[in-house]
Amino acid sequence: MAAELTVLALALILQGVQFVLYAVPANRELGPGYTMSARDREPSRSLSDRTSRLGRAMDNHFEGLILFTGAVVLVTVSGQANGFTALCAWIYLIARIAYIPAYALGWRPWRSFIWMAGFAATFAMIVSTLF
Repeated sequence: MAAELTVLALALILQGVQFVLYAVPANRELGPGYTMSARDREPSRSLSDRTSRLGRAMDNHFEGLILFTGAVVLVTVSGQANGFTALCAWIYLIARIAYIPAYALGWRPWRSFIWMAGFAATFAMIVSTLF
């Protein structure tokens, strides 16, 4: 399997891990009465700052996965997977892993720099297919 596809599989697993990292404290903080409901109303309690950040980091990765998945498909289907695109894929994954504690712990401005590294790596994969 191409390195880019391996990284995509790992990124998808990471998304599952992020869900657990968010869901466990969210369920503890909001209680199963709310989290198992239809959520037709706002919760009576607020999430902690850290749990809210974990939720936003998870949502951000869902958004990033869309572009990254497209990049991986483009690179592999076009037969243009190479050392550069593999490196970009690994940079994306490392950045996404680093982004979780960076966001959860409120590391400013480092969180934004980490995000930019993952985005730039993904974008570079896409652009590389045009040359």
